[in-house]
Amino acid sequence: MIEQVVWTQWDDLNVPSKFKKLSPKTTPIQGGDFSEVTFYVPWYMGGRPALEMTQKMPNLKILQVPNAGYDDALEFVRPGITLCNGKSIHDDSTAELAVGLTIASLRGFADFVRNQDKSEWVHTRNKSINDRKIGIVGFGSIGSTIAKMLAGFAVEIVAFTQSGRDNTIAIADLDKHLPTLDVVILILPLTPESKHLFNAKRFALMKDGALLVNVARGPIVETDALVKELNSGRITAALDVTDPEPLPKDHPLWLAKGVLISPHVGGNTTAFEKRAKRLIESQLQLLASGERLNNIILEKS
Repeated sequence: MIEQVVWTQWDDLNVPSKFKKLSPKTTPIQGGDFSEVTFYVPWYMGGRPALEMTQKMPNLKILQVPNAGYDDALEFVRPGITLCNGKSIHDDSTAELAVGLTIASLRGFADFVRNQDKSEWVHTRNKSINDRKIGIVGFGSIGSTIAKMLAGFAVEIVAFTQSGRDNTIAIADLDKHLPTLDVVILILPLTPESKHLFNAKRFALMKDGALLVNVARGPIVETDALVKELNSGRITAALDVTDPEPLPKDHPLWLAKGVLISPHVGGNTTAFEKRAKRLIESQLQLLASGERLNNIILEKS
């Protein structure tokens, strides 16, 4: 008797005995029969179309998204479905991008590339990441990984969480600390409370010359207010996520002063597949053993 029908993007995923494995090879996205699927992993970077596939799965019990962020999946969780996120899959990749964007922005990498395109040798003195006070807003698994990666530099880390747990500072107290931070790295979930957490008021509180790094979700930052603040020349920004996204070609953020933009590539590296498969296979083993799954975000009865 088949206990679970699992659809993922991988043909070589290891599943427990009595579990049926489906993939695009056996059950293509276009035209495949998804009516049996009970455990579904949307294909990575599939966006809304991948989540909308759940509407073709009347027997779906578990929606396991391959991302740490899950805000876009919530509307697809109907009664009888458990939503799990991909906590741990992207920790290293997203953290390395956060550190990379920080260094690239402080050291002026974007200007180096522009000058190289023009075959121009322009010597400048830029900021070092060392001797900086860096705030990490959101201190879950990715935030703590960023802190570990920064530990090799001569920096002071200030961690913020919603509750102020484990000797971190509560986000409710963020405003009193913003004027002291040289770099602010955002890596918190998008919720009604965190939407536009960084707005004109908080930009005004930031230290002159401070750097804002967003590797979380675009709407955590109020874009129009950010553009205005950037164009004043008072702060700079490095963004892996934007609002809207993808960023339209004519959007003023592209041409704002002091901004470095990457196209939401935080987790999309060669490290993804190995870690994603490992998490999903461990989830399936828990399911086969009758144990509670990890990374449960929401259970609808």
